[in-house]
Amino acid sequence: MLSEFDLIKKYFKRPRAGRAALGIGDDCALLAPSPGMQMAISSDMLVEGRHFFAGADPRMLGHKCLAVNLSDLAAMGARPVAFTLALALPAADRDWLEGFSSGLFALADAFDCELIGGDTTKGPLNICITIFGELAPGQALRRDAARAGDDLWISGSLGDARLALAGYWNEYALDAATLAQAAQRMHQPTPRVALGLALAPLAHAAIDISDGLVGDLGHILAASGVGATLDVDALPAGPVLARQPRELRRRFTAAGGDDYELCFTAPAAQREAVIAAALQAGTAVTRVGSIDAEPGLRLVDAQDQALDLNLAGFDHFTS
Repeated sequence: MLSEFDLIKKYFKRPRAGRAALGIGDDCALLAPSPGMQMAISSDMLVEGRHFFAGADPRMLGHKCLAVNLSDLAAMGARPVAFTLALALPAADRDWLEGFSSGLFALADAFDCELIGGDTTKGPLNICITIFGELAPGQALRRDAARAGDDLWISGSLGDARLALAGYWNEYALDAATLAQAAQRMHQPTPRVALGLALAPLAHAAIDISDGLVGDLGHILAASGVGATLDVDALPAGPVLARQPRELRRRFTAAGGDDYELCFTAPAAQREAVIAAALQAGTAVTRVGSIDAEPGLRLVDAQDQALDLNLAGFDHFTS
């Protein structure tokens, strides 16, 4: 049977040198930002039965738990540096640990992000990551920086993850192949780190879309003291959702959740630069509305006609 320290040594401690002055194996890790840079720090917790289904594929889960944290760094325009992992496990299952750690480290290596410490214990499956990034002072894409007259942009596509949930919950009928295709976006989101870095000198405000666009955009509007007009029909639907009826597309792109795309604002004068930055980052972006001086969120269709849609973002205590 694996002990706690055997588990860490076998599945999470890696022999190669990293960027931390001191990593796994002591009471604290030692980490310093590059000269002249600030640290960006974020934590996310994933709980079985709340954020992922019981029996979820461990490799995909290892990917997702780090991806959602990398997405937070992307939304700030920060470069990943390192992360810690706190892991509660019902049992030290070798096959599960092998899959989970391989998915985790495959994504960590892709973004040169080093595991530098954490904790393990026995209990209901619970995964908590704290991630550290760095960025130049004054370059953070803060939620409180949107300005009236800004364009409103979305990266990538929206809604396929929510469509997969609808299929799993039998809210909407999907054949097995369609469900599997949509579920890829839910289980293995792509953090838009390169885009966030490219946007840092151009955009004003940004947020990653985890709880649905309407809800997450609302955080920008509240923090910045502005409003917005959102063209719901301009929202880029995922390739699976794009084949579904219009009303479902509208609902799942505007308030689906689990997308981990970036919603950001930028001056209208920077449109060409934003498109060039997105091309450089290899991520499509779509202009979907504007930031207004008048508070509130106004939803319109492709003809600029008001839409009466009852939409809200996900909330962990009311949803």
